[in-house]
Amino acid sequence: MVARQLVKRFGDFLAVDGVDFEIGKGESFGFLGPNGAGKTSTMRMIACMSPLTSGTLRVLGMDPATDGPKIRSRIGLVAQEDTLDLELTVLDNLMIYGRYFDLPKKVIRERAERLLDFAQLTERAHDKVDPLSGGMKRRLTIARSLISEPDLLILDEPTTGLDPQARHLLWDRLYRLQQEGVTLVITTHYMDEAEQLCDRLVVMDHGRFAAEGAPRQLIEEFSTKEVVELRFRSGEHEDVAMRLADVAERAEVLPDRLLLYTTDGDGALAEVHRRGLSPESSLVRRSTLEDVFLRLTGRTLVD
Repeated sequence: MVARQLVKRFGDFLAVDGVDFEIGKGESFGFLGPNGAGKTSTMRMIACMSPLTSGTLRVLGMDPATDGPKIRSRIGLVAQEDTLDLELTVLDNLMIYGRYFDLPKKVIRERAERLLDFAQLTERAHDKVDPLSGGMKRRLTIARSLISEPDLLILDEPTTGLDPQARHLLWDRLYRLQQEGVTLVITTHYMDEAEQLCDRLVVMDHGRFAAEGAPRQLIEEFSTKEVVELRFRSGEHEDVAMRLADVAERAEVLPDRLLLYTTDGDGALAEVHRRGLSPESSLVRRSTLEDVFLRLTGRTLVD
């Protein structure tokens, strides 16, 4: 997949502002960004659900403007909201969806049985969907998107609202798909999910790419090896930050704590104590993708 100077406008609003990217076969590629950053608009163009305003886009080697139906037949789409038929059984959801691709009933049945096993739903095949747990419904949604055996799977926040066990099970299923050669394009607000699933990712902000690379590469480029979190009494953090300005590469004052970005967290914490400062609590941790995300896009809520 290749995009060059990809632009999407809605009237006077510029949603996607001339972005370039390439996604290889079998790669897991992520789009991160705050609300309104342009992620969904980009995903909808890739999925041939929204025409581009300008630029070029090739999906599976084809042009969405002229080959939309062919591209869509080779894409699996997992929307943010489940669109399952709640009054039907788990198996019937797969069987009926397979008919949309003009597949023979025997082929659909064979694939459905494999996908039920893949999604760990075989024992619930004849149960109605409505009473299933959120994790089961999400696994069924992913299984349904695979009935056509797509080359490209697009997932919009695939694990939103799921408990940790369900999230990790879905991660395992998606990893297996990638190992089978399926290309994954993912949006997520969970930074740990992006680190786990994505080979490469972009951070979008105001329609453009603020950064692009592998998760670990972005952490090394835009953050430090470690972060020290210090909590003092309310109102003290600004003054403490000034006293510790030379202890870390960068300091960030939050309402409830002070963050010190450094290559040596234990050494920085020892220096804090050596200077006679006694935080109410302290924590040394490794830098994460969330540190990168917040540095690039800010901590202000975007509506």
